[in-house]
Amino acid sequence: MPQYEHVFLARQDLSQSQVDALTTAATEIIEANEGKVVKTEAWGLKNLAYKIKRNRKAHFVMLNIDAPTGVIAELERQTAINEEVIRYLTIRVDELEEEPSVMMRKNDRDRDRDRRGRRDREHN
Repeated sequence: MPQYEHVFLARQDLSQSQVDALTTAATEIIEANEGKVVKTEAWGLKNLAYKIKRNRKAHFVMLNIDAPTGVIAELERQTAINEEVIRYLTIRVDELEEEPSVMMRKNDRDRDRDRRGRRDREHN
């Protein structure tokens, strides 16, 4: 089956539980149509480069999907009519990454840098 990465941006005023509900709804659409969500990553609330529908920030979520093409069409149709999602993008990939995505590795790197910075300040 073809494999896809689906990223959507949810409005900044949603709570984390509402973002999780959007993720669950997308997963249910995929699984109801004989697809499978291999991995889900919530990248958190991030600043946008420019305002999108009056939002300066958005909750970013990525789904790695293994599903037939028709499933993606239905997922995109449902996502497009959802007012809580401000942008989405689905791309077909040759293979899905099993390790954390670049965005998750960047978050880990930033956390490590913050810890080192605090430690250095405490010793001075």
